[in-house]
Amino acid sequence: MKAYKDMEKEELQQLVRELKAEYRHYQNMEFSLDMSRGKPCQEQLDLSMGLMDVLHSEADLFCEDGTDCRNYGVLDGIEEAKVLLSDMMENHPNQILIFGNSSLNVMYDSISRSMTHGVMGSTPWCKLPEVKWLCPVPGYDRHFAITEYFGIKMINIPMTKKGPDMDLVEKLVREDESIKGIWCVPKYSNPQGYSYSDETVRRFARLEPAANDFRIYWDNAYGVHHLYDREQDYLIEILAECKRAGNPDLAYKFSSTSKITFPGSGIAAMATSLNNLEDIRKQMRLQTIGHDKVNQLRHVRFFGDIHGMVQHMRKHADILRPKFEMVEDTFERELGGLCIGEWTKPKGGYFISFETMDGCAKEVVKRCKKAGVKMTAAGATFPYGKDPKDSNIRIAPSYPRLEDLKVAAELFSLCVKLCSAEKILRDKESGIISEGKGDGETLAKDAGASAADPS
Repeated sequence: MKAYKDMEKEELQQLVRELKAEYRHYQNMEFSLDMSRGKPCQEQLDLSMGLMDVLHSEADLFCEDGTDCRNYGVLDGIEEAKVLLSDMMENHPNQILIFGNSSLNVMYDSISRSMTHGVMGSTPWCKLPEVKWLCPVPGYDRHFAITEYFGIKMINIPMTKKGPDMDLVEKLVREDESIKGIWCVPKYSNPQGYSYSDETVRRFARLEPAANDFRIYWDNAYGVHHLYDREQDYLIEILAECKRAGNPDLAYKFSSTSKITFPGSGIAAMATSLNNLEDIRKQMRLQTIGHDKVNQLRHVRFFGDIHGMVQHMRKHADILRPKFEMVEDTFERELGGLCIGEWTKPKGGYFISFETMDGCAKEVVKRCKKAGVKMTAAGATFPYGKDPKDSNIRIAPSYPRLEDLKVAAELFSLCVKLCSAEKILRDKESGIISEGKGDGETLAKDAGASAADPS
């Protein structure tokens, strides 16, 4: 297949006419699909309907230690839930705090607490002249929204297939005391699906921050969200590595069952050092007498133990895997060899990251929306919604039905082709690209190469 930038102007003009005609066909379909967020689909939610049956009016609502889950108390969470979540997070139950349904809420509270009361006796951030935060990009828009809300200055850190650019991370945290944290989605990252390498995790654990209240916000949201039984990414456990490196208090680790059971009714947990836990409990004792223990108990009764959770996640994978593979196959068929886009092929998580030619992402998303498919806003994967290259688009295959997703993937591919062809034609007509000199202007990799294993 001929790369678009190797085409002559007349070829491109004819191609644009054909692509526009095909695009009008999709517009006439009056298709409507919202795939802007990474939500579980109905079939995935149905997997957890047993949660509604394990507890009833005649059920035993007492824990093994005699705690009545209907009553007040148990600030840290019931012991059975701490064991289940600690097995999921690969930490000791003594390192775990159980919260409500949202790990994002716990992250928000952690930053809010640091702003008003500091970290383990340090100066509250609200009393400092400036607070900065490192943000691996592309990344999770809701992370960035939290730090933006608190007026924290965000600094872009480029992501690689092994994780954030650690040379830059190490330099910045070592030299700047105003840098207080970094957002991390270390396994099947949002949106690229990358998992941090062993070296990256070890370098994180051995950071030497100028600020003693610097913390790594380790959001292991997709720790058990594999797409394949045999091809899975593995991650070194960060808290053990921090302790081994002599930095036991360096990281906060977050997780939840939000995309395991019901997103609105799951269990969130935080794991960290004993020193950090005691500091956090000071706030928690005033904030709540205890979170929803009935919900904690029903999760324990539903799964039994971590083995039950693993079997449950295999069912999720059986639903998600065909969707991811269909999108990836569509991109390879429609865009492979054209040198107008790159995409990741993750082994787990909830997203595929797509890189258009520079300056095309917003127009691709706009064109998709006009034809009935709502995508995550271009730029959302960067702080302040500003993608400097206007090239990254997050694709969330989980929620749509497979047949609808097929139409959406084909439409998306068409919009990429149309926007890319129009841009290249404009560049050729304006003299930015000379006729017959397309090779030097193509993307660094062609689309086929971009679909290789990203780990």
